[in-house]
Amino acid sequence: MAKILDIVSYKILPAQMGGQKGIAIFCKYLGEQNDLTVVSVEDNDINLAETYNMVPLFSKERRRYINPFYVSQIKKIIKQKDIKNVITEHPYMAWMGWVLKRSLGIKWFVHTHNIEYERFRTIGKWWHSLLKIYESAVYNHADKVFFKTKEDIEFAIAKKMVKEKNAVLVPFGIDIDKMPADKPEVKRAIYKKHNIPTDATLLFFNGTLDYKPNLHALLFILNELNPALLKTPSFNYRFLICGRGLPASFNELKDYKNRNIVYAGFVDDVYAYFKAADIFVNPVITGGGVKTKIVEAMGYGVSVVSCVSGAAGIELSVCGEKIKVVNDNDVSTFVTAIINNESMQANTPQQYYDYYSWRNIVKKLQSLFNA
Repeated sequence: MAKILDIVSYKILPAQMGGQKGIAIFCKYLGEQNDLTVVSVEDNDINLAETYNMVPLFSKERRRYINPFYVSQIKKIIKQKDIKNVITEHPYMAWMGWVLKRSLGIKWFVHTHNIEYERFRTIGKWWHSLLKIYESAVYNHADKVFFKTKEDIEFAIAKKMVKEKNAVLVPFGIDIDKMPADKPEVKRAIYKKHNIPTDATLLFFNGTLDYKPNLHALLFILNELNPALLKTPSFNYRFLICGRGLPASFNELKDYKNRNIVYAGFVDDVYAYFKAADIFVNPVITGGGVKTKIVEAMGYGVSVVSCVSGAAGIELSVCGEKIKVVNDNDVSTFVTAIINNESMQANTPQQYYDYYSWRNIVKKLQSLFNA
């Protein structure tokens, strides 16, 4: 059992959004197999840290990202617990890992969740080139860098951001290892709650709706996909939209109420909606990184129709027939894939769970920490 410290720069407990879930569940299984200490911000609910010790060290102020005082506090924890491995989540606080490695001689790993500068470039942030310089320096000085997708690894190597021998694939995983058994009863409950006809195909989209890539995807659904589907009266469906942050100008989608759109807003248990849905629709084309909701959707037995950009990073070889990928912004092919979905109704294959199980993913990292 290795001793590990993970530096997490923002709130992850309770985990609600995809990024929070990715770190929270990674830490859950890392702590299950190791002696893990997580240093994070003060507004986490530390009682939810099931398998590890969480230290609420950082303030919520933005200057926490550059505050050198925290390094001395983390050094004390490392020395007291004789910790040999430090992980920094994302590159933003990775300079701390760099300092800790040089001063204490520990092994330092960066767990990146996107090529961050590329993500910000795609959404038009002018300072992405400055972030590229910093991000490249971080990855080149870490002992190993954990990437979410093979595509990110190839990109980082090509851009000389990381040496090939130091790049490790750590995909976004799922917290279940087989199809949920309660899908039928949960489906009935969700249909009843939202007055959805029992014979309707339930199309589902969720995400943080004030995040530009998700908002653009929602506009594509409202202005392109749904009007095209309405022209096929023989296809009985409802589009259910979940997520926080919908801009006030959308008026909670009330203008679309009679056009087969159901808006549920933020929901406490999004997994119930995954269980109820027939098809998860993912027209996200910007933002970079693996779209975590696709991974979760198929884990809960939902078929997926996605554009090419939205499916980047998904290991298609383990998905069977559960996902159909169409060209970005190709409305007609997207609609056809949704309507002709019979081949997608089989269960998610077991090989999918074997590949995306967080427990299996973390097991493969043990040799790095124990070396």
